Amino acid sequence: MRSVAVIDYGMGNLRSVLKAWQAVGANSRLVSKPDEIDDKDILVFPGQGAIVDTMKLLKSTGFDGAIRSWIKDEKPFFGICLGLQALFEHSEEGDVDCLGVFKGEVLRFDVPREFKVPHMGWDEVNFKPNEKLLQGISPSGEQFYFVHSYFVRTPESEIIFGSSSYGGRDFVSAVLRGKLLACQFHPEKSQSKGLQLYKNFLGYV
Repeated sequence: MRSVAVIDYGMGNLRSVLKAWQAVGANSRLVSKPDEIDDKDILVFPGQGAIVDTMKLLKSTGFDGAIRSWIKDEKPFFGICLGLQALFEHSEEGDVDCLGVFKGEVLRFDVPREFKVPHMGWDEVNFKPNEKLLQGISPSGEQFYFVHSYFVRTPESEIIFGSSSYGGRDFVSAVLRGKLLACQFHPEKSQSKGLQLYKNFLGYV
């Protein structure tokens, strides 16, 4: 049984993330300090809430450096929502610097008035082909659950694994590099396809 360490940063529904990983056969637990992570873990950065508060907590606990080192060492990492956005250089939300793992910025949706912000609900994700990660998942048109007001823009096109659109605005909905996968949508809220992505990631790493 693969061990999954879910970062407890004091916000969001962590229980649903824990249960989702358990449902696909992982031994998941919360970690509140970097020294609680084991080298054999998959490190999961879930995300709901404000990125300003999230970055403050990551810095105060030392998780900011721990996450950077973990990714640099090419250990398995899965980011969800804010766990995707925080990997980039800067967020327009609160004008805050993020982890800077990838080049790019996090911007607020600028969409026609008939489209509500936050972008909330089911929407399509179009993935790049990947036999292992997309077992049981269609590479185009599959529906996943989103809740976000901000989106990622990056010049590093090679890391973009999934793309979506809202209000005429195309945005990055997943990134992939080595054993790192991060998505803007919430797999734990995306029913069978979300659980399938978690299960596939266990096999992928």
